[in-house]
Amino acid sequence: MSSAAQTTLSPAALRSSFLRARLASFLAFFPLSVWTFFHLWHALSGFQGPEAWQTELTQYPHPVAEALGGIIVLLPLAIHTVWGIGRLASSRPNNTTYRFYANLKYLLQRLAAVGLLGFLGAHLWLALLKPRLIEGHAENFADLAEHMHFHGPTLVTYVLGILAVSYHLANGLQSFCMGWGVVTSQRGLRRLEGATLALFLLLLAMGWGAVYALWAAGAPAAA
Repeated sequence: MSSAAQTTLSPAALRSSFLRARLASFLAFFPLSVWTFFHLWHALSGFQGPEAWQTELTQYPHPVAEALGGIIVLLPLAIHTVWGIGRLASSRPNNTTYRFYANLKYLLQRLAAVGLLGFLGAHLWLALLKPRLIEGHAENFADLAEHMHFHGPTLVTYVLGILAVSYHLANGLQSFCMGWGVVTSQRGLRRLEGATLALFLLLLAMGWGAVYALWAAGAPAAA
């Protein structure tokens, strides 16, 4: 059951809305979900030390590859974000009227989207825009680790941001599989629910693990 308020739309408007939703759904799956998974995986290299982290997250074989990688990620992210903001503005949860599990997940998905939007702004500024545009170099492991360890708001932002990322991505992939007809049977939907939970926990563990590696590395060296 949809939790969004139903309105009367012309067939052309319905087709346009359907196509926009499909485009946003596809971009959320590829490349954003794929890139996010590998980004979290590479961020775990913080356990191997600063050099490994710098190699995995900041080094590119060629400036063209760096620019192309940014476009492949940031352009779909911008499109999905604009579409998502439109969804937030045009739909309202109805959990007080229909207290179903699916409606609760819908509400949590919207709350995660709001938190994710704020986290992305903070993360892009701290790990991309500030070091590259203001300081003139790629993000530095030692600087980010020290900031993570001694600046409480940054640590809290990353912990909650990773929670929002993990839930939004896992639940979004479940919606993708259902909306695109990848899974249709009741048995398949039950298995998909379990797979979604497992993916959420995996992403959460990877993300929080990467944050912990930075936080631990930012501690002052023992005398």
